[in-house]
Amino acid sequence: MWDQRYSTLKYAYGTTENDFLRSNIQSIPKGKILSLGEGEGRNAVYLAKAGYSVTAVDSSIVGLNKAKALAKINGVSIEVVHADLTEYDLGENQWDGIISIFCPLPSTIRKSLHTKIQSALKADGAFLVEAYTPEQVLRNTGGGKCVDVFQTKQTLTDELNGLTIQYLAELQRKVIEGSYHTGMSSVVQAIAVKNK
Repeated sequence: MWDQRYSTLKYAYGTTENDFLRSNIQSIPKGKILSLGEGEGRNAVYLAKAGYSVTAVDSSIVGLNKAKALAKINGVSIEVVHADLTEYDLGENQWDGIISIFCPLPSTIRKSLHTKIQSALKADGAFLVEAYTPEQVLRNTGGGKCVDVFQTKQTLTDELNGLTIQYLAELQRKVIEGSYHTGMSSVVQAIAVKNK
């Protein structure tokens, strides 16, 4: 599915970084960043331009090739890893920051990944996430129709219980990200930090 979506010359979700990430970049310590389900590279390139060392993981080789091209156009370098997030080893105490921007995963996979994220972050490392909530299924402005991949404040609180949540909100906001995320949207946003 993702290779097909990314197979056109146009960037499916645009080339501009996510608004929530841009507004909260100061919450992520400088250093090594892991971007989960990065797709075509817009967020990874933004972080690289801001001075971070970025590794972008995605299951779509087509998306990652576009990410490398976008990085080159912007004069930055990113590491890309073609991997399924069910099998990718995040490591331990390895990342200063991890981001997940509209990365739709089935709940069983997401729960396991959230556990791995807590181990993979360095002390004081931050996890920044924006995802659709179940209410999004009624909007038709992105995210598909599978409620199981959506998240809520409660799921994030439960699944990130080893981190200190510094910011957590469910809200309605206008999302303009390419042709697949366009319009008023129901989202959950969180920033969580690993204590020393």
